[in-house]
Amino acid sequence: MSTEKTGRIATARLGADGPDVGVQGLGCMGMSFAYGPTDAGEARATLERALELGVTLYDTADMYGFGENERFIAPFVRAHRDEVVVATKFGIVMDPADPARRGVRNDAAYVRQCAEGSLERLGVDAVDLYYMHRRDVGVPIEETVGAMAELVAEGKVRWLGLSEVTGDELRAAHAVHPIAAIQSEWSVFSRDVERTAVPAAKELGVTFVPYSPLGRGFLTGSFTDAEKELSSDDFRRTMPRFTGENAVANAALLEPLRAIARARGITLGQVALAWAQQRAAVHGLPVVPIPGTRRRARVEENTAATRIELTADELAALEPIAARVAGGRYADVSFTSAGRE
Repeated sequence: MSTEKTGRIATARLGADGPDVGVQGLGCMGMSFAYGPTDAGEARATLERALELGVTLYDTADMYGFGENERFIAPFVRAHRDEVVVATKFGIVMDPADPARRGVRNDAAYVRQCAEGSLERLGVDAVDLYYMHRRDVGVPIEETVGAMAELVAEGKVRWLGLSEVTGDELRAAHAVHPIAAIQSEWSVFSRDVERTAVPAAKELGVTFVPYSPLGRGFLTGSFTDAEKELSSDDFRRTMPRFTGENAVANAALLEPLRAIARARGITLGQVALAWAQQRAAVHGLPVVPIPGTRRRARVEENTAATRIELTADELAALEPIAARVAGGRYADVSFTSAGRE
């Protein structure tokens, strides 16, 4: 039966020998971290609804709420262990005394320490997809991936991923152990990965997993100025693109999305996600975006976007946007691969 009739989304493979997953995953971070108050009951129902719709890749990290996000999704993961692929990450070091302060560690001892912690919090025997969350340029990537490969050999991790790396870094890592997925920000607003990371992923048979394909909600039109509209504990208030004059300028860039949405009778978010899903055809590699949501209605809207194909004219209208975006992705761009591209 076709996905159109069942309502379930199509699938894509992670890497050359990884699992088949829904062609859209679910970013779980906001369910317990970073985006203000959460309705825990609705968030849990969203996990279940996503699975019904064919979403099978669930993304978390050890630094989301100091492990709380892993604990939050753990009961769902264990209840559906044979149906879901759980991805978590290590590498960003948080300071409990100052949550805004962040560092990066990639040394072998830290890799193992983090993996053991994630396994315990998730309550599973193995992490399906284990990512290096950020690159510590002071540690050879061969050392980091070598330690990750040892976890695979021990059966504690099944497949490896990297986040926010350049094309050359991906090649160096892949030479140590096959990499199944690379996760970096990629959206109508953020396209620096197309310089080196995307071509390298295509060359090596690595699946690309775009995070923040909805521009952290900005591309849905749900807010215009983070400082004025979002709660005091929402970390988007610290991001240059979403505040002050940058926010005003960037809101104006949404007009082509609004025009397409009006003409088709769909939402802005669906336009942005359709663009992200179509990167697979444009660049010739598997692409599995992981939009984050904590509401069932939104996950239904998001997955429906996997069946929307934008025309050449619509894609052309969206093409110039990224080059006109005001402000960096983070206050400190060195925290991303953009500073090394």
